[in-house]
Amino acid sequence: MSGGAEPILFEAVSTPPEGLSARGMRWLAGLALLGAAIPGVLFTLLGAWPVLGFLGAEVALVLLLVALHRAWNRRAVETVLLSGGRLTLTRHDGRGRQEAAELDAYWARLTLEERDGAVPLLTAEARGRRIEIGRFLSAEEKRALAAALEAALRRYRTPIFDNPQLRE
Repeated sequence: MSGGAEPILFEAVSTPPEGLSARGMRWLAGLALLGAAIPGVLFTLLGAWPVLGFLGAEVALVLLLVALHRAWNRRAVETVLLSGGRLTLTRHDGRGRQEAAELDAYWARLTLEERDGAVPLLTAEARGRRIEIGRFLSAEEKRALAAALEAALRRYRTPIFDNPQLRE
């Protein structure tokens, strides 16, 4: 039997909400162009046609920023992994930055801090080090993740040994 990789006891991958679909982006572009066309026509009739360039630049800038935000959200991902006695959190944002943290799974304790009018804060702490988990998740999703991860940590800390030789 070869010494392969450690078994994965728990893995959760979360991504930010999708936001605008391609169809929604087309609608936004159409509404933005329509919204800019109304004052554009008015200013053109008043003889202030140079304003058209500024209106077009504003619409292009807004659409570019929304498109960049959509692209960054598609690439953002957070992974929580329990394997080999380590609880590992890896976070990639859409701009290419990576953040990783690792805790000893045996000592890791989860805390779900409910806050008034805000999404709860889910953290894992071990030996003085504290990391936030599930930044992209809604309140219900964080509660579900906390319950599943707590159950996985409990199973890891209290293994069941099934040795037939020890049975009577």
